[in-house]
Amino acid sequence: MFSSRIADLRNLDTTTTRKATLAGVAAAGVAALTFSLVPTDASAAPVNASSGPVAAAAAKVSAQATTVKASTAKQQITAIKAAGTKAADKATYPDNLDGWIREALSIMKKNGIPGSYEGLHRNIMRESSGNPWAINLWDINAKNGIPSKGLLQVIPPTFKAYHVKGTPNNIYDPVANIVAAANYAADRYGSMDNVNSAY
Repeated sequence: MFSSRIADLRNLDTTTTRKATLAGVAAAGVAALTFSLVPTDASAAPVNASSGPVAAAAAKVSAQATTVKASTAKQQITAIKAAGTKAADKATYPDNLDGWIREALSIMKKNGIPGSYEGLHRNIMRESSGNPWAINLWDINAKNGIPSKGLLQVIPPTFKAYHVKGTPNNIYDPVANIVAAANYAADRYGSMDNVNSAY
């Protein structure tokens, strides 16, 4: 009786074989495989799930998933670095004379405009006493209808000609006023540091 059961099992092995069918591919890139017993003739060779077209398809999906993950990780790292650089570029400065001068110096450095904290501060105190809304209504420029304005008492045509891109296009903006005046002084005197009187 025992030997007849073995014979039955042998007959079963020769009449059926396991065949792997690709059920689908998950969104994450993992192949989902299902196995089913499929009747076939005794001469058919069993399909090995670790080789052949099924394994090749699974390997391809896996490789694509790895490539996508690596690409996504690279994009995320690039975005993080860019955000860090952007944050560093947008350093905050106090909204006072010291902050305006330091922010102006940062912009001047990026644009190759010479000048020092001392040179800017000295000329600002002489020209406007640190008042960004200062306006000269009595000198020759005022008589000609183009009064000097802002921290470094710049006339509108000079501000327009020496305005530095990236700063507000407003002559009363303290940082824009300092940078434009320093740009003009660099062109005419070599640096705002060389200015010690009306310029």
